[in-house]
Amino acid sequence: MASRPTSEQRREFGAFLSSRRARLQPQQFGLPEGPRRTPGLRREEVAVLAGVSVSWYTWLEQGRDIQPSPEALQRIAKVFKLNRVEAAHLFALSSLEPPAIAAGGAVSAGLELLVRAIDPIPAYVRNSRLDILAWNDAVAALFIDYGMLAPHERNTLRLLFLHQPYRSRILDWDQMARGMLCTFRANRAQAQAQGQDQAAPFDSLVEELSGQSPEFRDWWQGSDVKGFDEGRKRLRDANGQTLEFTYVSLTPQGRPDLSLVTYIPRPAARDSRS
Repeated sequence: MASRPTSEQRREFGAFLSSRRARLQPQQFGLPEGPRRTPGLRREEVAVLAGVSVSWYTWLEQGRDIQPSPEALQRIAKVFKLNRVEAAHLFALSSLEPPAIAAGGAVSAGLELLVRAIDPIPAYVRNSRLDILAWNDAVAALFIDYGMLAPHERNTLRLLFLHQPYRSRILDWDQMARGMLCTFRANRAQAQAQGQDQAAPFDSLVEELSGQSPEFRDWWQGSDVKGFDEGRKRLRDANGQTLEFTYVSLTPQGRPDLSLVTYIPRPAARDSRS
């Protein structure tokens, strides 16, 4: 349960709303321009656009002791055209957790550059739906050349359950497949909390895999959820040799919908007699 914001937070919250309102131009919303005493939209205009009462929105800007719902804040953030940092700040001042970002966001040029610079450490970036969005040559050599696949095929679950060449590289396939499915289940639940439109890409993948993979269809009936952020992986290379890696998944700052996944080679075990 969220804590109540302090009087200082409420004051900052109101000042932040007022400053964001002042940035907006009436013509952005098809409103008459005309003479205005202060820059930006009027409070009553923001209230109408956000679907809240004028008095309630006025109380927010005045720093009154009221607790907005996450849905109301999301509507206000949309009216104000807040970016990710600004929206997170709005939620923080109201003592609410910001909503998770759904799958589908693009990878920044800097993050894609980082993935390629990490080479020869195998690395890729995936979203919460487990779609592979960026990768380097080392991970392509380890698993599969993602560039040769159609965009909708570049999905970890789809490859695990439907693509035999990919599956054959993973020695502990059962453990990895179950773990990734549990991660996907948790991510799907977060997307559902944001609305059916956010959950739809997850549900379409569930439908596809359930129709083509008896294993997925059976395991999907479970209820386990988990993070899959770090662990040990054993893979088979093209020559049939066993390779061991430490798998580490990191979340880029400001992008909770993405994960930077790396496979760090583990040193070969030393002979205990030496």
